[in-house]
Amino acid sequence: MFVSYLILTLLHVQTAVLARPGGESIGCDDYLGSDKVVDKCGVCGGDNTGCQVVSGVFKHALTSLGYHRVVEIPQGATKINITEMYKSNNYLALRSRSGRSIINGNWAIDRPGKYEGGGTMFTYKRPNEISSTAGESFLAEGPTNEILDVYMIHQQPNPGVHYEYVIMGTNAISPQVPPHRRPGEPFNGQLVTDGRSQEEREEKERTEEKEGDGGAPEVFTSGSAQAFPVRHPDGFSPHRPDDLVPAAPQSPRRSRDHNWKQLGTTECSTSCGKGSQFPIFRCVHRNTHEEVPESYCDSSMKPTPEEEPCNIFPCPAFWDIGEWSECSKTCGLGMQHRQVLCRQVYANRSLTVQPYRCQHLEKPETTSTCQLKICSEWQIRTDWTSCSVPCGVGQRTRDVKCVSNIGDVVDDEECNMKLRPNDIENCDMGPCAKSWFLTEWGERCSAECGAGVRTRSVVCMTNHVSSLPLEGCGNNRPAEATPCDNGPCTGKVEWFAGSWSQCSIECGSGTQQREVICVRKNVDTFEVLDPYECSFLERPPSQQSCHLKPCGAKWFSTEWSMCSKSCQGGFRVREVRCLSDDMTLSNLCDTQLKPEEKESCNPQDCVPEVDENCKDRYYNCNVVVQARLCVYNYYKTACCASCTRVANRHPGFLGSR
Repeated sequence: MFVSYLILTLLHVQTAVLARPGGESIGCDDYLGSDKVVDKCGVCGGDNTGCQVVSGVFKHALTSLGYHRVVEIPQGATKINITEMYKSNNYLALRSRSGRSIINGNWAIDRPGKYEGGGTMFTYKRPNEISSTAGESFLAEGPTNEILDVYMIHQQPNPGVHYEYVIMGTNAISPQVPPHRRPGEPFNGQLVTDGRSQEEREEKERTEEKEGDGGAPEVFTSGSAQAFPVRHPDGFSPHRPDDLVPAAPQSPRRSRDHNWKQLGTTECSTSCGKGSQFPIFRCVHRNTHEEVPESYCDSSMKPTPEEEPCNIFPCPAFWDIGEWSECSKTCGLGMQHRQVLCRQVYANRSLTVQPYRCQHLEKPETTSTCQLKICSEWQIRTDWTSCSVPCGVGQRTRDVKCVSNIGDVVDDEECNMKLRPNDIENCDMGPCAKSWFLTEWGERCSAECGAGVRTRSVVCMTNHVSSLPLEGCGNNRPAEATPCDNGPCTGKVEWFAGSWSQCSIECGSGTQQREVICVRKNVDTFEVLDPYECSFLERPPSQQSCHLKPCGAKWFSTEWSMCSKSCQGGFRVREVRCLSDDMTLSNLCDTQLKPEEKESCNPQDCVPEVDENCKDRYYNCNVVVQARLCVYNYYKTACCASCTRVANRHPGFLGSR
């Protein structure tokens, strides 16, 4: 008996040391002072060799809209993470190999939340903040009990999808979770007993059963004690004072007089959908069953409350109503949508179920009409002004304003820019009565080096049909010669030819004469030399034939008109006529050499006025521009610089409806 008492005392001391708070740390194997941790394979004390981490990025360029498979998740996969590289208009979808849709199937987009499939629970996340660039994701702990396929609902270029999961290898061992042990079971390779034989323990158990009253389950203290760590459900860990020290051995009589007894259970955690409750143990007198302070019982022998299911019947299904989408139109009558799903709560999880389970409830509407405001419209306030020029091509204008439904003039962005009437156009007042007509400048300079001139023909044309009171073309005759320079002349010896004389006859074939001399050209002067100084050069002819009649026709044109626009590309025009030598209209000009009558001008972009207060407040305002959100005042202010740039580049951009 003394030996049994000694063993009991030692076991009490060991239990108190193991339970001492603030002492050494406990490893994943529940041993005090152990430094073992769970590796990425879920193995306590493992070296990460018991599993394989599979990861990659799906970057294929997709062309067609619809579902495209991204990756296969094998059976038994754990630590599953499927994430878009950044936000896009695409959606991730999940389906079992048997064809059952788990998330975003059949072109129906589910709300973010938890979805059960493949034997595990998937968390579906879809960040919706404007400033967020994170993409969608599926997360699950696993393991899966079947093969699952991840798809992408492709609507815009693929941003890339990162996938990762863990599968157990052939040399992997199951995660080591220490089981709950009972007194008498092997612990760490040893069998812990209370020092009595098996027959003595069985006899004692029969005696204790006879002393019981047959009521609620009772747990009697014995000489044995637990020499192993016990796992307690969260929230039901036995309270131990911080200053706990090894307790003095209790008298055997006191242990036999009192015992732990279950007196009811805690309240169920939920009213439906599978909750949990725990038994309540109290210290009572063995014979009278009167509740006494817990110090009368052996605290090390107090049973661990085991979780028990309760109210396992499912909760009634209900309609889960999403938020209304934005109105399809910013003004006028539009449509808005929302998602309505039938959901049911079970085991503290809200699951999407078949719609027939909500048939006892009236299904809320999923579409509705909406109207943010009555659309503004364009109004032409004035008639066209008179043309800016009395003859030729000019411009005329009129006043066009965007007017609200109550008659107020508002910003142009409030109206549809695609329907805006023109407020400026070109006008042609007919040929001017008196205009200067010009040929193109000659291509050849009169001097091969040094200063020379290029020439053109200038003529004043009269339109006798016009009744405009103009006298001639005025004194602003365009120049017939312009300077040209083929580079400096430094001591070069060459033949110099003078101008040709008039033709020897007035029409037909004749001859022309000119003087040819040998000169040396310096920077500013000419030096006349003897002809033999230029004998090594080919002498230009001093006589040539000439033909005055019949004379060939030439193209003449007026000056260019003003450009129709000052920026972003306009056009200008001029009048071109074919004239013979006697300055009469002719049709003998070569049409392939006819000068252009119209050409583009001022292609540069319009430079808007810089507003120092017009700045972007978010780093991703390019997303707002791409999503065409600049039509809303909030985004137009938050992303002022980006919205202003695109409005100046594409005038109709902000007015899209």
